[in-house]
Amino acid sequence: MENEEQKTRLRDLLNDEETLKNLDAFVRMNLLYEAAMKVMNAKLEILQREYSMAHGYNPIHSVESRLKTPKSIAGKLRRKNLPLSIEAVRRNLKDVAGMRIICNYKNDVYTIADVLKRHLDLSVVEEKDYIANPKENGYRSYHLVLTVPVYFSNATETVPVEIQIRTIAMDFWASLEHKLRYKKDGKMSYDLQQRLKASAEITDKLDEEMQNINLAINDLE
Repeated sequence: MENEEQKTRLRDLLNDEETLKNLDAFVRMNLLYEAAMKVMNAKLEILQREYSMAHGYNPIHSVESRLKTPKSIAGKLRRKNLPLSIEAVRRNLKDVAGMRIICNYKNDVYTIADVLKRHLDLSVVEEKDYIANPKENGYRSYHLVLTVPVYFSNATETVPVEIQIRTIAMDFWASLEHKLRYKKDGKMSYDLQQRLKASAEITDKLDEEMQNINLAINDLE
């Protein structure tokens, strides 16, 4: 029943004959990426419990996950002038499965990134530190693409999962910046772009100060 509902949603979202022919394959691919996110969620849940028990502190504030919709996948393939096929998705798209780890402080971001990179069953495909090297618009976050093993009854598949690790403050800025830019269809005046960039700098200073206050409190204990 669930597969049939997925197929119905896919038919509603995608009006392309070639894609519809591969409907069953897309549903199977969906399962693969969903499973990879479940594996990562389990890892993160264990890490949170371990840190809480061993250190009395959980560096992870929250975890969000999302799976790209078939419409979004098809749109990205078209923009890249790629065929609408499972092979094209697996070879060229690394962000079908995406997770966002929100941490309390900057040092927590690097702690979680380092822990994940040490997991022997995960492999780093891409790594970008937009905290040390912010994007031109002021965006800050730590990006990893990891391949995650998914075990089935008769095979093991490795699946890429894009992971963004950022602080609460970085997430606040990035979420609002995205909404404001969406309102203007991605087109903003130079003045507004500079104001957003300046607000990112203010947010970064807030991050630094909150971390310093936290370290000072820890030193008193």
